[in-house]
Amino acid sequence: MQLSVVARRYNSTAMQPDQEKALVERARSDPSAFGELYEAYYGRIFGYALRRTANFQTAQDVTSEVFFKALNGIRKFRWRGIALSSWLYRIASNEIANGYRRSRHEWQYLEAIRVSPFSQELAAAMAELEKHEDYLTLQQAVSKLPARYQEVIALKYFEDMEIAQIAGILCKPEGTVKSLLHRGIEKLRKLMEQ
Repeated sequence: MQLSVVARRYNSTAMQPDQEKALVERARSDPSAFGELYEAYYGRIFGYALRRTANFQTAQDVTSEVFFKALNGIRKFRWRGIALSSWLYRIASNEIANGYRRSRHEWQYLEAIRVSPFSQELAAAMAELEKHEDYLTLQQAVSKLPARYQEVIALKYFEDMEIAQIAGILCKPEGTVKSLLHRGIEKLRKLMEQ
C-alpha cells in the first residue's frame, strides 16, 4: 500500500472557508461546534503527526495536544488570511518540535503500535506500511534531517500543500520555504545515496 493511499484514507475533506468561519464563530461559545471542527480536521492533523513522527502513540499524543490547545485558544483565533487548518498545522508543527526538544533525541522509529478499538483500521494500515522497506528507509532518512527541513518536506510531499500554504503555516516568506525545500531535498538525496 502506498503512502498516498494511506494519507487519503485518513485525511478528511477540507471545509469551505465561509463554512469554516461560521463554525469557528459558533465554537467560541458552543463546545459542540468545536466538536464538528475536531471531526473535520482530526484525520488531517493525525496523519501529518503520524508521517512526521512515524510513531502511532506519539502521533495520538501530538494530535490530542493540538486539539486541546485549539479548544483553549479558539476564542483568541483571528482570521488573518490563513485558514483554521493552517493554524492547526502550525500548532502540530510546534508540538512535534517541542517533543524533539523535550526528549533531546529523535523519537524512536519502528516502535510497537499500541492498538485500541478506536485505531484498529489505522494500525492495520501502519502494519502494511511497515512491510515496505523503501518507505521505512525514506522515513528514517527524513528523520535524520534537521526539523526545519522535515517540516517543509512533510507539508509539501506528504500533505500535498502549496508553497503559499506552507509559508502561512510556518510564518515564513515563500522564498524561504522554497529555499528550505531545495536544501532539504538535496540533504535527503545525499542521505539516501549513503
